[in-house]
Amino acid sequence: MPRRRQRPVAGSGSDGTEDSDSSADREQTNSSESDGNAAKRQRLTRASMRLSQSSQDTPDLKPAGDHDESPPLTPTGNAPSSESELDISSPNASHDESQAKDPAGRESDKDLSHRPKRRRCHETYNFNMKCPTPGCNSLGHLTGKHERHFAVSGCPLYHNLSADECKVKAISREKQEEEMKGQDEGNSRHATRHQTPTSKQSRYKEQVAEMRKGRNSGLQKEQKEKHVEHRQTHGNTREPLLENITSEYDLELFRKAQARASEDLEKLRIQGQITEGSNMIKTILFGRYELDTWYHSPYPEEYARLGRLYVCEFCLKYMKSQTILRRHMAKCVWKHPPGDEVYRKGSISVFEVDGKKNKIYCQNLCLLAKLFLDHKTLYYDVEPFLFYVMTEADNTGCHLVGYFSKEKNSFLNYNVSCILTMPQYMRQGFGKMLIDFSYLLSKVEEKVGSPERPLSDLGLISYRSYWKEVLLRYMCNFQGKEISIKEISQETAVNPVDIVSTLQSLQMLKYWKGKHLVLKRQDLIDEWKAKETKRGNSNKTIDPSSLKWTPPKGT
Repeated sequence: MPRRRQRPVAGSGSDGTEDSDSSADREQTNSSESDGNAAKRQRLTRASMRLSQSSQDTPDLKPAGDHDESPPLTPTGNAPSSESELDISSPNASHDESQAKDPAGRESDKDLSHRPKRRRCHETYNFNMKCPTPGCNSLGHLTGKHERHFAVSGCPLYHNLSADECKVKAISREKQEEEMKGQDEGNSRHATRHQTPTSKQSRYKEQVAEMRKGRNSGLQKEQKEKHVEHRQTHGNTREPLLENITSEYDLELFRKAQARASEDLEKLRIQGQITEGSNMIKTILFGRYELDTWYHSPYPEEYARLGRLYVCEFCLKYMKSQTILRRHMAKCVWKHPPGDEVYRKGSISVFEVDGKKNKIYCQNLCLLAKLFLDHKTLYYDVEPFLFYVMTEADNTGCHLVGYFSKEKNSFLNYNVSCILTMPQYMRQGFGKMLIDFSYLLSKVEEKVGSPERPLSDLGLISYRSYWKEVLLRYMCNFQGKEISIKEISQETAVNPVDIVSTLQSLQMLKYWKGKHLVLKRQDLIDEWKAKETKRGNSNKTIDPSSLKWTPPKGT
């Protein structure tokens, strides 16, 4: 058995054996030391000997080919239940630990302060990620509030900015928001009494109109060449140059919206709801369209990590590859949504789908809708809802245009819980058709309806436009002298709160002598008439006579 070598202790030689001469000299020179100090040294020497013996009794390491492939154990001796229990600090951690120990085998406080801290897996993963923009070092953030970014949505370089410019813009935006917040708090107290704009608001409106005058003047030759050169140099790896194609005011609004969307994505990434670049579907193949997604949707991880999803446009089943989709389309017998067809005029149809009877279809519809909606939170609990799916028919089948859902028994009389128009059908009048159809159902039910809050940005724009059109049409056809908001609500099935907010935005509501008066603004009515005449006989309207529907009984 090989001789065990002792670990060097105080007064030991470099070869691991005691230097007897130096020990003898030290004993002679320190003969005046107390017996207590000698006993203390003796205990220290015995402890170090025990440490060295225990270290040599440990078994030798296995050869490289005989490594045990079982998972590493946690300090408790159990296999780690998750990756976050593993210490994934520096690969030189064992070397650092050996350096941090004193000769007695203990770690000093000073050395502990320099040891690398344990990191969680997701933190190390974030720092290992890199921005996909070529030439970007992942430093800075479009919002100006973060030191690093890992996605194009937060990349200053992609948006043709620097990190310092983003910070300056963030400070400027915060100051403007504080000023606007102070003005809103001062004006909210008497908001219903002062319907006419203040002098400050009028001046601001004039300034905006002045700034927007030159937005349609077009680019000059040098500017066009600069834009073309930028596009040819960077392609899709950079955002197109936006300067001089619109007013500075509109460009700043767009930049604010970009920063806010980037901040929302960053919050979701920090919370772990999305992992930028690895677990977010970028595009979907839907029928003959390839659609870029806007938001994260909680598809199963094995599908979400692909980045591209293939969806059957009739049954809404999602697949991993185009080959699987092609085989599915050859076997799929669906040519329209399940449920009852309750409306048909021309090529436009609306199907009523019960979430309890067609659960899988409705869940797939909700997952698909979440790719284009920010505030949607319902994915799987679809049984208490009815889905009204609008389609456009041709010789291949009924193609999904959009849908809205509503509760079967709504305590607050919401006639819409969620509404979506597919991106390929936006800005064609289908959104107003869906809204109009929801109010038509409310009229048949003899109820006053309102959409569930919060509305998405595009949903709010669509509803405000619809309410404006309904009120102006009612004003145009009204022949009496006194208008009642209650009568308007009963006639149109629009909630009185929505009517009042729309009248305020149109400056048609005035507080005078303790009463609220509705003003009939002929200029707005004439403007609406001109638009209706220009639009002509469009087929993008709902015909009540084509509805074949009776209100469902309570369940």
